Amino acid sequence: MNHLIHHIASGQVFFTGVALLAFAALLSTGKKGIAKRIAFWAFLSGVAAVGVSSTPIPYWCYAIAGLATVCWMLSVWFDKHRWFWTMAVVAVWCMAAAIELPYHIVTTIASSPSRSITIIGDSITAGMGADDESERWPAILAREHGLKIQNLSHVGETAASALKRVEGRGIAAPLVVLEIGGNDLLGSTSSAQFARDLDSLLDYVCRPGRQVVMFELPLPPFHNEYGRVQRESAAKHNVALIPKRVLMSILSRSDSTLDTIHLSQTGHRRMAAAVWRHIGAAFQQNGRGDHN
Repeated sequence: MNHLIHHIASGQVFFTGVALLAFAALLSTGKKGIAKRIAFWAFLSGVAAVGVSSTPIPYWCYAIAGLATVCWMLSVWFDKHRWFWTMAVVAVWCMAAAIELPYHIVTTIASSPSRSITIIGDSITAGMGADDESERWPAILAREHGLKIQNLSHVGETAASALKRVEGRGIAAPLVVLEIGGNDLLGSTSSAQFARDLDSLLDYVCRPGRQVVMFELPLPPFHNEYGRVQRESAAKHNVALIPKRVLMSILSRSDSTLDTIHLSQTGHRRMAAAVWRHIGAAFQQNGRGDHN
């Protein structure tokens, strides 16, 4: 596994950055030169870590944290009110971490009335096409757990094209798993267009009596807005998000992919296992347990 890539794209590097910023602030209160030099490098590393994490916490939170950080830096420079601003910057960044933390915790889903799932995805789910002989993770999920799968995934799918596909095919299951947005993120779709497309897709998919879960997108550095769009749309439509570390833990393992993105047979098995860990509880109540 490429631990550095996983740490960054999963968003966990944000907490590393917050810890470094807090450490730098506390260390800056020391009188020794070595402490101040360590604090300086810890500060730069913390800022870099927060930046590359692409963590989509609210703008107001970044604004408050940024203002507190500037005030702390000035207090150190002019040696005035240093302890106050040190405690303030530590408190504000800890608040930012507390706001982000729930998105790294798996949410529970309710019991499903039937053993059927509709899956909407791109090539991570659909594979690379006819030449790819891998058994896709939806088929593995169906075979291993006795599920009826409606697989609406397609190579190159975006939020906009997924909407057209589901409108034409319809959704047959009370539980829907969405693995979508990677082609929007890595392609030519702007974050504003992605917001409109994803909102339209979720507006169609989310209906009374239907439960929807969606993989959160692992984000490249400085692509915060796509993550913010996804989180806001999920909250608006009451969609449960699977933390991005889950998908990233699969993609970051060299034997899981054929080309760093598309899943190998091993990757499809891991993906099926990961999905089951998050939705399996929906079929383990009222006598609908695992068939294995």
